[in-house]
Amino acid sequence: MARVTALAVSGTGLYTPPHSISNEELVRAFNTYVRNTNAANAKAIAEGKAAPLVESSAEFIVKASGIKARYVVDKAGVLDPEVMCPRIPERSNDQISILAEMAVTAARDALKAADRTPADIGGVLVGASNMQRAYPAMAIEVQDALGIDGFGFDMNVACSSATFALQAAADMVANGHARAILVCNPEICSGHLNFRDRDSHFIFGDVATAFIVERAETAQGFNAWEIIASRLKTKFSNNIRNNFGFLNRTAPEGIGKPDKLFVQEGRKVFKEVVPMVSELIVSHLAENSIAPSELKRLWLHQANLGMNEMIARKVLGRDPAAGEAPNILDEYANTSSAGSVIAFHKYSADLKPGDVGLLCSFGAGYSAGSVILRKLAA
Repeated sequence: MARVTALAVSGTGLYTPPHSISNEELVRAFNTYVRNTNAANAKAIAEGKAAPLVESSAEFIVKASGIKARYVVDKAGVLDPEVMCPRIPERSNDQISILAEMAVTAARDALKAADRTPADIGGVLVGASNMQRAYPAMAIEVQDALGIDGFGFDMNVACSSATFALQAAADMVANGHARAILVCNPEICSGHLNFRDRDSHFIFGDVATAFIVERAETAQGFNAWEIIASRLKTKFSNNIRNNFGFLNRTAPEGIGKPDKLFVQEGRKVFKEVVPMVSELIVSHLAENSIAPSELKRLWLHQANLGMNEMIARKVLGRDPAAGEAPNILDEYANTSSAGSVIAFHKYSADLKPGDVGLLCSFGAGYSAGSVILRKLAA
């Protein structure tokens, strides 16, 4: 939707966990698990009662996704063939939770970039794929940790949580509910990834991003961008799903089943999401009388390199030039809602005032969010 009040993303922040896992390290652990499992099931496999597991390779991962590495909050647990899951000790209720801690670190980075203090912020939104608890809201914990007066709430639209939260924040600032709003996207995607599934064990990484939304006339950050227009879209699909939730305990027969972690029909997702997102972007630009040729950059959701290249090609009508649709998959992998924000955070400061770019998320739901941005003068 077009806006009457000019609004801006006035600063962004990024928290990167200290541990990186290369494809080679991940494959080494996965293949050890495969060999151990096949050995344990050798009799059933020989009798045709069970299918042998297939090993993975670093080359397969790059070809399938473009991913070369990922950051995680815990490396040892993920790479232990007997565990294959991050180990994150519980914290007492009087300690800050890990998602809030990550969000606060990214938020401080965003506040500095926007030249703002917590006193300037009137609300906090935490938009992420998975919250570590139902309540109290992560956003309220972040608000408390930063000393922000106002309100906070969580929202989950999977991979589009950041763009949907941007839309909500912009609407609230435009309607006078807050002078500025902090949006945080902490993602511990390794916590819901099945590291024993060859088709998806490499997909996700952990990270946290943050950004400030305020009126364009008050924005004073060194890399502030006016929000020209934003548009959201959802369409129900089971092709990306996670059935973990508070009702699991009411059906004990399902506890620990694969669908309680991330599952997807990757080929179906590719086939259905690419045209949906391409049409969304093209029509959104047309509604705002912006030709694709005017875009200096596309900051797309970081899930799959082939998907991003095809969407960029459909939007631009040609192969994207180097740097036009930056990819951070090789270093960060898929970080769900944070991916497009990472791309924007790392690849926007070099553009000039007046340059136009588009930030777009897409993923489970299906959900998609398109945000057209114009760089403001410093």
